[in-house]
Amino acid sequence: MFRIVFLLLFISTTIQAQIIKGKVTSNGEALPFVNIYLKGTQKGTVSDENGHYQIANVASGTYKIVASFTGFKPQEQTITVSNTTVTVNFNLQESESLDEIVITGTLKTVSRLDSSVPVEVYSPAFFKKNPTANIFESLQNVNGVRPQINCNVCNTGDIHINGLEGPYTLVLIDGMPIVSGLSTVYGLYGIPNSLIEQIEIVKGPASSLYGSEAVGGLINIITKLPENAPLVFADSYVSGWGEINTDLGFKTNIGSKAYLLFGLNYFNYSNPIDNNNDNFTDVTLQDRISIFQKIDFKRNYNRTFSIAGRFLYEDRWGGQMQWNKSFRGGSDVYGESIYTKRFEILGNYQLPYTEKMHFKWSFTDHDQNSVYGNVTYLAQQRIGFGQLTWDKNFKHHDMLFGVAARYNFYNDNTPATQTADEVTIPSIFIQDEMALGNNHSLLLGARWDYDKRHELIFTPRLAYKWKPTDDAVFRVNTGTGFRVVNLFTEEHAALTGSREVIIAEALNPERSYNVNVNFLKKFYTKNGQIFTFDASTWLTYFNNVIIPDYDTNPNQIIYDNLKGHAITKGVSLNVDATFSNGIKLLVGATLQNVSQIENGETTRQILTEKFSGTWAISYKNYKSHLLFDYTGNLYGPMRLPLLGELDPRHEFSPIWSIQNIQITFEGWNNFEIYMGIKNLLNWTPNRDNPFIIARAHDPFDEQVVFDSNGNALATAENPYALTFDPSYVYAPNQGRRLFFGLRYTLK
Repeated sequence: MFRIVFLLLFISTTIQAQIIKGKVTSNGEALPFVNIYLKGTQKGTVSDENGHYQIANVASGTYKIVASFTGFKPQEQTITVSNTTVTVNFNLQESESLDEIVITGTLKTVSRLDSSVPVEVYSPAFFKKNPTANIFESLQNVNGVRPQINCNVCNTGDIHINGLEGPYTLVLIDGMPIVSGLSTVYGLYGIPNSLIEQIEIVKGPASSLYGSEAVGGLINIITKLPENAPLVFADSYVSGWGEINTDLGFKTNIGSKAYLLFGLNYFNYSNPIDNNNDNFTDVTLQDRISIFQKIDFKRNYNRTFSIAGRFLYEDRWGGQMQWNKSFRGGSDVYGESIYTKRFEILGNYQLPYTEKMHFKWSFTDHDQNSVYGNVTYLAQQRIGFGQLTWDKNFKHHDMLFGVAARYNFYNDNTPATQTADEVTIPSIFIQDEMALGNNHSLLLGARWDYDKRHELIFTPRLAYKWKPTDDAVFRVNTGTGFRVVNLFTEEHAALTGSREVIIAEALNPERSYNVNVNFLKKFYTKNGQIFTFDASTWLTYFNNVIIPDYDTNPNQIIYDNLKGHAITKGVSLNVDATFSNGIKLLVGATLQNVSQIENGETTRQILTEKFSGTWAISYKNYKSHLLFDYTGNLYGPMRLPLLGELDPRHEFSPIWSIQNIQITFEGWNNFEIYMGIKNLLNWTPNRDNPFIIARAHDPFDEQVVFDSNGNALATAENPYALTFDPSYVYAPNQGRRLFFGLRYTLK
């Protein structure tokens, strides 16, 4: 009897559930809201506001415990749980690599290697290698992503992903699609670098989760949690051209229940320069201020509740060197002047239920008062978005259910908008990620959007993932996308120059069908070197595509649904390497073909390169506290929009490159000093071209002779039969310049 009692006591002691506890810190400070979990089990928790965590009811055994948090390198430890409480502390380091926790691909927080959708991740450290006044310019060093300047005069631009035009790219802040059409580029202005946790980029259709505009890809700007931001930060630099950019910010507590994060960005450029001697400003003059605030509220059980808002005002102009505001809207001196007022509000609230349910919302109001020579363009755009998601796990099924509604309001003073365009688009979506054994998973997703103009729009997707090892993943993604076009919000060429805008018919939604194959592999060497290879190949097929036709009539831009189809296909490779001698290397290359097929004829898309490359090479000398950065890009020839057979400008751009160097001194507490050279090769698109802006001396076409059909005629004064047109642009007009900056961070 004694032996039986002893055996029962021994067994009960052996299987008794124990406790794992500890604290998570970073740089000596507590790190709240960190995910702590036991690998291969359902056991896990989140650290509290003081960095402490506890996992109860853990059976005896050996485990791998992992701490992961967005923007920090995940940390893993092996522990043995017996009959005592186990204490495990973590000290996480901020991550500068591309191996991050990602959210964007599936609306779930997972490691990049575990995501079924390929997601590229870039930290603030990446963008510090070539400091810029806005994220738009920073993206020039991301493989397969190109900031495209669309006008030589006002420098309006958009983002091309894998060769697709800017309207195919959706921009989000903290997962909310607050940027669209008229305001695309402004969503990438005015967010201080110090407020950004990371930027996630998905290449390929994401309409099954995000709806319209997510056809070519999306860019998600994730801001820091206020409690994890620096107490105070400041970053300011000046350039040899007279540019001044300043970021300021701080965090503070609001009582005991909330954190406030405040940021301000100010940019000014007031120095007209005309290095190519066409009497037009090479770069637009800008005066811009942006104010950002984010509040996180403390709630029971670490449930999420945050509200963020941003206000932006910008006054920009470009044009003839003698222009001033007294000429605004007149026909005496040509100028393009844009006043922009914009505010945004977005929030995330986790419902007070045991189920994992979130309600997210956003609202943007964009007001634009602009003139292009003597043409006035007044536009207002309001976009409201609400989304409720339910994240539910079943056996072998990781489900996501969602309902959403999007409100669009757009009005302008163009003849194309007789009355305000106002529509509400309700949506429903579902996603199921199924585990197929230990190393395989299949994700199925579908979304239904109802647009009264086009009725029900269905966008499915499928993703297969295979992890042959812990450090490698093979993924196949296929899906569809759609885009509802609002012409004047997206085509700056429709508003500037003298080309007549022709809309051939009512424009139907564009549809796309995409296949993407991705392979990612990490290698670790014995001497501490790390290599990451990320390779992709893709094919996207479009029908109903709307591409501006510059070729049929050089005096017109014709917009119509393509009667044939368009295809974009290509391959890309990113190599990320960290060497034990302090050198870090990120190199990327993309080969692509973007073309349209109509009536059996294949035409290469305008302003699309066949190949491109990017690099960022860093070396840190710890003894001298110096960091050296060399960044750059390389682009292949693009077909350019000529004005006719007599136009003497090159039909194709040359191979061109923008390269930059920077030196940063990090030897003072809380301070960094940096300086460098931008556009080291002094590349500008006017090289070997007779001119860039057509008839810059006659911007109102006062001396152009037209025939009865409105076509320009060749004359002694106008031998090339041209009209004024600033759309022949493919690279920045800004040449070599020095810059000097200072950063201050108090944690």
